[in-house]
Amino acid sequence: MTTTIPGPDGQPRCGWCAAAPEFFHYHDTEWGWPVGEDRRLFEKLCLEGFQSGLSWRTILAKRENFRAAFHGFDFERLAGFGQADVARLLQDAGIIRHRGKIEAVIHNAARACEMVEREGSLAAFFWRYEPDPAGLAEPQTVSVSAASLALSRDLKKRGWKFVGPTTLYAFMQAMGLVNDHARDCVMRERIEQARAGFARPG
Repeated sequence: MTTTIPGPDGQPRCGWCAAAPEFFHYHDTEWGWPVGEDRRLFEKLCLEGFQSGLSWRTILAKRENFRAAFHGFDFERLAGFGQADVARLLQDAGIIRHRGKIEAVIHNAARACEMVEREGSLAAFFWRYEPDPAGLAEPQTVSVSAASLALSRDLKKRGWKFVGPTTLYAFMQAMGLVNDHARDCVMRERIEQARAGFARPG
């Protein structure tokens, strides 16, 4: 059983909120709520890639800088970026200046455009990998799943970069494809209700 801690209102929250005060707001308003908007899905996938080897607190603190630098993660616009843009972004102290990760965002933006053309939307593709809740592990006890492994394989086959199964599992947790809130967390039931009412894109 995953542990919980008291939130600002005294109600139990997932234990990872103890790592930083700003995590409570992120936990309550974003983490696990189902998302069907392509730009938000693309943004999260990119930010999870940037997080590799770093803490989510670091990424969250820089998120608005990332949004400004990458034009709100408009992947149609980013797909047209070239080496001059990479050079400019490598000078941007407000983001993580990692050439491979910056180039992966631009590369993946082109793949996202291809996916929209082929699948209709990113959301339609990603939500096909929503696992059966009955087959999930106990909340927050694993860092990969059969669904994240399958999604990672599929994206890699389509040419995407920085999309390993651990990155994809974190993406699925955050974007509501799984409800991984601790069983005693006050948000778990709210997320379940939101997922029940969420119209799966197709």
